[in-house]
Amino acid sequence: MARIVHLSSAHPRFDTRIFVKQCRSLASHGHEVALVVADGLGADCRDGIRIVDVGRPSGRRERMLHATRRVGRAALELEADVYQLHDPELLPVGLRLRLAGKKVVFDAHEDVPTQLLDKPYLAPRTARLLSRAYAAFERSVLARFDGVLAATPLIQARLARFHPLAVDVNNYPRAEEFALPAHAAGRAPARDSFCYVGSISAIRGVRELVQACALLRTPARLALAGSFAEPALEAEVKGLPGWRRVDALGHLDRAGVAGLMARSFAGLVTLQPTASYREALPVKMFEYMAAGIPVIASSFPLWREIVEGSACGLCVDPCDPQAIAAAIDHLATHPRQAREMGANGRRAVLARYNWEREADKLLAFYGDLLAPRQLRRKGGNTEDGKRIHSIH
Repeated sequence: MARIVHLSSAHPRFDTRIFVKQCRSLASHGHEVALVVADGLGADCRDGIRIVDVGRPSGRRERMLHATRRVGRAALELEADVYQLHDPELLPVGLRLRLAGKKVVFDAHEDVPTQLLDKPYLAPRTARLLSRAYAAFERSVLARFDGVLAATPLIQARLARFHPLAVDVNNYPRAEEFALPAHAAGRAPARDSFCYVGSISAIRGVRELVQACALLRTPARLALAGSFAEPALEAEVKGLPGWRRVDALGHLDRAGVAGLMARSFAGLVTLQPTASYREALPVKMFEYMAAGIPVIASSFPLWREIVEGSACGLCVDPCDPQAIAAAIDHLATHPRQAREMGANGRRAVLARYNWEREADKLLAFYGDLLAPRQLRRKGGNTEDGKRIHSIH
């Protein structure tokens, strides 16, 4: 068994992918696991995982310049067998650890080069230049690391071009985290609501979603769980007529998210058609499925294949509030069909889209890393070879 230290200067200590899934899975299989964070909440030990806090930075600039250095110093003091990095800003820290003779792994949560192309505050030419520059930097650094994890097969396929040990560990849900809702057993839902859970922004479709609320023919209400990423957008959507149908719940913990989904008759993930989203793998879509509620999703080809292939929801044009409203009304007025779709989604999660399968891949990756065999696997599994990436 190994001593493994996870490093993050940007994520909260109980991040679902880092702590809830990866750290817990590694610790439950006998590894000694520690997590270094920069959130200012102090040292702790939870579920057998030691948490080291290097202090909360005062802003993004201080985080990038100083918190990353503190994370690096704390990492060296812990004397681990393997260091797993979770943020692109920690890549230089990874290089310093390699120079110190340490084994280093990078977990690529996002497809950063593609994301840069979608930044609305960057001019197209600037975005392309930054995307190419980051891709070149990432390639140069990761080629020196001992292994690479990827949140999806899309990212894995790109990273496997220059690293022999690149494995996708998808961000699928832990099925046991989501209890089946009351109406899955034939009873009426606790309230007449549908939900959206996640970061709230224009690119994630909140404007169209609130506009759709004003067009509903049924008394359904939107339970909106998450924080607004754009203050000006929050003020704008609160002024829309559809806002009177919205229950703004703010950020919810994991238990709160599961409870909300259990009280909802559908979950929405109507993200906008950007380059980074069209082939994305939205985590919340699979959490809705795990919770046994039907999904209303953007009609991107990949998403349509998942949703319609599992018969677990409806796909709509995410830029069309009328189409979104019609899908909500349909599920609200066809409860039997909605229950069947929800049950289909949960079955798909139990059979395929679950963390338990991904945890096995994570453990096998560490087996390869810690005890290299004569014939090492070339890259990781991909979901039927599809190029997809994750959204938190």
